[in-house]
Amino acid sequence: MRFAFTFFLLGWASLTHAGDKLTVASLSTVLTDIAQNVGGDRVEVTDIIKPGIDPHDFQPSPGDIKKLSDAQVILGSGLGFEGYLDKLRASVGRGPVFVVVGDSIKPIMVDEDHAGHDHGHSNGEHGKMADPHWWHSIANAKVATRVIRDAFVAADPSDKAVFEANAKVYLAKLDELAKWAKIEIARLPKDRRVLVTSHDALGYFARDYGFEIHPVEGVSTGDQPSSKRIRELIAEIKAEGVKAIFAENIENPKVLGEITKETGARLGGTLYADGLGTTEADTYDAMIRHNVQSIVKALE
Repeated sequence: MRFAFTFFLLGWASLTHAGDKLTVASLSTVLTDIAQNVGGDRVEVTDIIKPGIDPHDFQPSPGDIKKLSDAQVILGSGLGFEGYLDKLRASVGRGPVFVVVGDSIKPIMVDEDHAGHDHGHSNGEHGKMADPHWWHSIANAKVATRVIRDAFVAADPSDKAVFEANAKVYLAKLDELAKWAKIEIARLPKDRRVLVTSHDALGYFARDYGFEIHPVEGVSTGDQPSSKRIRELIAEIKAEGVKAIFAENIENPKVLGEITKETGARLGGTLYADGLGTTEADTYDAMIRHNVQSIVKALE
């Protein structure tokens, strides 16, 4: 399978000298973790987006622009998640190579009216937009691993064997994670696979494991729900007998308290939707395990 990269340069050439580390700047905590696993001690990864930061609200500072300009490879999630990406390309110049992982992933398309407007995410067909939260599918994380592996090999052919070996190990780890998640979620009856979340970020997870999602907000944390939407959501929760609703690590909307009060559902814990955390979900593997365990425990 060929993977589509978004590059600043028209062609690839080796960007490093023998013995030098490949310098990488990442616009995603998930991509930072994957890059470190694939690159090992042959890459130096700068995390522009850090754990606990809401990427929906992020705008690169002049200091960030400098770090990005100095990198040889820039990793982005794509599918419109970084609404500033086009401006960033113009700001950093023609030096770094942009690798946009979402270019290699077939997105879930959602209704714009359902997701909210002015979100900055990419539009697809008329009235539809791409869900940019692709990392909640482990299969997509495997695609990202291969994309990053190939990008690192192209940028630094002298370390090809290292990158390929590291990627092989990490892909095997993701296979084990996928098997574990499938077994854990099998404990949850299908009629209880209903997720009420702060915003609509778990669409790929829901697709992979047969969940129905009722988000309070749209695909962006800035898509504030209307009073009508809240009333509809309360009615849906009551009708389906949902046992628990979930907050997110980067925000805890006050509206969740209103919903629990009106429906009798309890808070089922905190999920990591837009990226990694600093302790319990500080790697991609840990994030998936935390989310799966929290969901199963609260809904079974």
